[in-house]
Amino acid sequence: MLKGNSLSGGAAITLLLLPVLLVAVFFVSFVIGSYPISIETVFAIIAGKFISLPHYWTNDMETVVFKIRLPRIIAALLVGAALATSGAAYQGMFKNPMVSPGILGVSAGASLGAALAILLSYSNVGIQIGAFIGGMLAVTITYFISVWLGRNGDTILVMILTGIIVGILFSSFLSLIKYAADPYIKLPTITYWLMGSLASISIHDVEVASIPIVLGLAAVMLVRWNLNVMSFGEEEASALGVNTGRVRLVVILCATMMTASAVAISGMIGLVGLIVPHVARLLVGPDYKVLLPVAMLMGALFLLLVDNLARTLYSVEIPLGILTSMIGAPFFLYLLINTKKKGWA
Repeated sequence: MLKGNSLSGGAAITLLLLPVLLVAVFFVSFVIGSYPISIETVFAIIAGKFISLPHYWTNDMETVVFKIRLPRIIAALLVGAALATSGAAYQGMFKNPMVSPGILGVSAGASLGAALAILLSYSNVGIQIGAFIGGMLAVTITYFISVWLGRNGDTILVMILTGIIVGILFSSFLSLIKYAADPYIKLPTITYWLMGSLASISIHDVEVASIPIVLGLAAVMLVRWNLNVMSFGEEEASALGVNTGRVRLVVILCATMMTASAVAISGMIGLVGLIVPHVARLLVGPDYKVLLPVAMLMGALFLLLVDNLARTLYSVEIPLGILTSMIGAPFFLYLLINTKKKGWA
């Protein structure tokens, strides 16, 4: 039940605490890695770009901070925020707690596009472009088929089912590419990309991906109050003056753009867009005016923490997709048991 525009005590505390935690983890992440740099040196290196300070650090330290760790940290924040916000928006729009950012086939399409680019020996930029185009293409096919089939029926249900079918189709083409790929070079590269990682991210990758992700986040935040109204149903939302078709198109376009951009630079990272919105909902409730910003901040914080674990748990870096699945699956089981008792709102 939504209660005006006031925030509950728990929601207000969460909104105040999350940015503080995010900033703290942001700076601590510069210290984590095989090349040791103290937090004081990190602050000095960053501050040295803006004010004149005694230059007591080495050039290698500055390179590690600005060219290796900074792009990776920003990428983790962007990808986590994009996946979590997309998942929360989809769950509200489809009124289904089991919906994730890949429900309309964007993940399968991006995987196919990236795998095809790898098979054709494209560069990293080509792989990212292929992933983005593949993700957008899959959702475009899903959207137009569902609009055509759902003209006289439940459009949302048809859209979900169409997304599942398109995802299966694109996944079958992905399997075909993996079958045809060179088992010594191309196949391992495709497999590793599908596991998800930020190990090879560059500042150029971050600059390119940040544009669609930030635009998508801003647009979804602007229409988040419409998701509250749409949660009451199509007819009720229309009666209250909400153009449900336009809102649905905006959410789908923005969520697809964000997810495709995230997958293009990070590979497949599962369960972030499914788990984080659930946790955010437990903390602040179902009001999307609060839920979406909290999901965005929690997604960024969660993936940054997981990326830090990926860099430190083992001598060889663990792919992010493996860690998010290992952490998310048992936690999601706990959430299912909990929400079965209390219900989902």
